[in-house]
Amino acid sequence: MSSKRRDDSSFPERDAIVAFIKAHPGKIGTREIAREFGLKNADRVALKQLLRELVDDGTIRKHGRRVAEPAVLPPTLLADVTSRDKDGELLASPSEWDEQDGTPPKILLHIPRRVRPEFIPGVGDRVLLRVEPNERGDRIPYRGRVIKLIDHGKSRVLGIFRALPGGGGRLQPVDKKQAGRELNIAAHDAGDAQDGDLVSVTIVRSRGFGLASGRVRERLGSLATEKAVSLIAIHSHEIPQDFSVAALAEVADAKTATLKGREDWREVPLITIDPPDAKDHDDAVHAEPDSNPANEGGFILTIAIADVAYYVRPGSALDRDALQRGNSVYFPDRVVPMLPERISNDLCSLKPGEPRGALAVRIVVGADGRKRSHSFHRILMRSAAKLAYAQAQAAIDGRPDDITGPLLETVLRPLYDAYAAVKRARDERDPLDLELPERKIVLKPDGTVDRVIVPERLDAHRLIEEFMILANVAAAEALEKKALPLIYRVHDQPSVEKVHNLSEFLKTLDLSFAKQGALRPTQFNRILAMVKGHEAEPLVNEVVLRSQAQAEYAAENYGHFGLNLRRYAHFTSPIRRYADLVVHRALLRALNLGDGALPATETVEQLGEVAAQISMTERRAMKAERETVDRLIAHFLADRIGATFAGRISGVTKAGLFVKLTETGADGLVPIRSLGLDYFHYDEARHALTGSRSGVVYRLGDAVEVRLVEAAPIAGALRFELIDGGGTIASRRGRAHVGRGERKLGHVGKTTKKSKAANKASIKKANKSAASKAKSGRAGQASKPRKG
Repeated sequence: MSSKRRDDSSFPERDAIVAFIKAHPGKIGTREIAREFGLKNADRVALKQLLRELVDDGTIRKHGRRVAEPAVLPPTLLADVTSRDKDGELLASPSEWDEQDGTPPKILLHIPRRVRPEFIPGVGDRVLLRVEPNERGDRIPYRGRVIKLIDHGKSRVLGIFRALPGGGGRLQPVDKKQAGRELNIAAHDAGDAQDGDLVSVTIVRSRGFGLASGRVRERLGSLATEKAVSLIAIHSHEIPQDFSVAALAEVADAKTATLKGREDWREVPLITIDPPDAKDHDDAVHAEPDSNPANEGGFILTIAIADVAYYVRPGSALDRDALQRGNSVYFPDRVVPMLPERISNDLCSLKPGEPRGALAVRIVVGADGRKRSHSFHRILMRSAAKLAYAQAQAAIDGRPDDITGPLLETVLRPLYDAYAAVKRARDERDPLDLELPERKIVLKPDGTVDRVIVPERLDAHRLIEEFMILANVAAAEALEKKALPLIYRVHDQPSVEKVHNLSEFLKTLDLSFAKQGALRPTQFNRILAMVKGHEAEPLVNEVVLRSQAQAEYAAENYGHFGLNLRRYAHFTSPIRRYADLVVHRALLRALNLGDGALPATETVEQLGEVAAQISMTERRAMKAERETVDRLIAHFLADRIGATFAGRISGVTKAGLFVKLTETGADGLVPIRSLGLDYFHYDEARHALTGSRSGVVYRLGDAVEVRLVEAAPIAGALRFELIDGGGTIASRRGRAHVGRGERKLGHVGKTTKKSKAANKASIKKANKSAASKAKSGRAGQASKPRKG
């Protein structure tokens, strides 16, 4: 019946329905589509079937009863090859996908010609893709060109081997999604694995009754103490640790840079300002008032960056190893460097009193802080001092020490005066100004967690950041002027759907998001300013952050939305980022500054592939760093089962509530099944779970108190039980009553004890009512919570 109706000329075209859905993101469902196209009851069966097909192939996504176009994929991503279509062509899906974004969209793979057979992917392989909308008119929304085959079919599982008395053992998987799903390792399959080892296991039986079985393929290291916890992330994300023999031979032969081919700037009192525990120092700064009468009140800034291109030549073994890594990876207990330590911590580290090669940019800024001109120079420098951020700030605040005292008036004061001017231009540019404090884990000597702190943000931090931004802009402008290819740092503006969802969410706080004209960071900053100092401030900052696109590297420029800059390239950290090294090489070629330049044969297409790869390694590093922090904190909290903690709801999903603890910043899940005997509907636009019987609403940002129920240190997973907080009672119009969790800004921080008690009593009464219905049989399915 339905197929006949869809073949009927009166039934709307598939493309027309998709276009209507895209024009009304998140607002419509089957009823609205049927009304728009005049479909009768008989046609609605066919419509529902079509919508299911659209969801299955990733053309649209469904949340609740609403449908919308899928979240937009970034231009480059890691994907897993999942199947073949009816024509035998390969299909893939993103390797990392947030379940809040619905069904992951499918990607039709394009294999470049002249590819060697061993580099052609198959089902189960992981690939790096350049993604674009599919214009062929079939049902797959994206096409992806294979840039690189990352890994063949994943047949291994990583985990911790736990020995059993009679021989053999069990494997505890390290993947958070597999926590609790142990594998059995028979004695003859355990090899030489010892209790507490991180091992790679091949699954040998995964069906039938009982635990799946595995065979130890490789011992990767011992995790007898938490000091080695970062090994888990290193191996699970396949981050290279060892440098090739050829690369190490090149390092051994490297010689310190000399004055040959360089300008002598050893008398310029450049200084480095870094975290106190920094081991490499790749940027130094200096400022002085401009003596030019035409630039009264202006400054001359000098930013000198370690000349890594002098040591790491294109096509060398060092270069190949650096590209494979893409960037350094920073864990609380170790660093996996992009370059060997003799390069990063010695030859290219701008140590005080030591002559070092550098690529410097001299920037003239006016009294208004705007850049007037710039020039690049290959120099030999000698750092005048190595300072920590707090040390430099203390000197400016009137507390100089033996090192900063002699530098205060001649070096530090001009730097801060120049920063004051640059800050005026920065404020006028009005980049996205999110307040998201970053926590830092402080370890004990044995590698376990001592405490978690939030380092204070100082003007010393902001000074270095703004000077580096100026240098990065100057590098991009210099290369564009010479019409040379380069790798840009780009950040796209938020998608239409994300802006729409943000706007809908802000309406629940009685805030309106002005969307007139072109989108600008200023529009987001207005909202952030309105909630400054209110209870809703952390919530709104978090939601605005989630509305943003992800920054990446690209050979084509589409600007940097967050910084509100038309052109931007990373130039200031070539020790730890490959993108910066490429920009250095391009500047050497553009300005004819000597050896180590970008080869003349390098094309935009080749740089595009490099950009795609290092965008992937950057995301890999971020995920590995985040997972390691999760595991360390789970270890830290493992002996506090049953303890209660204050926190805020940091995520709302169909599976339940994620809560971020105030004390440590740790995230854990409150499963939806533990919220009470009720059906809970997931409202994506409002970031909320709503009980259909009780009317209780749990929302992103609500202050809560939770009890720690379970900690899985190996997976970095925490499970909580909600004790108090969150949970407003929804009114008939869908708004929450004034009380705990009140969201109207006029009432933030003004809720009375009386209203809190009344609201708490209402919630208790509602939950009691739902429980009563369950007992009477009218809520027979309530014990199986509804997740969306």
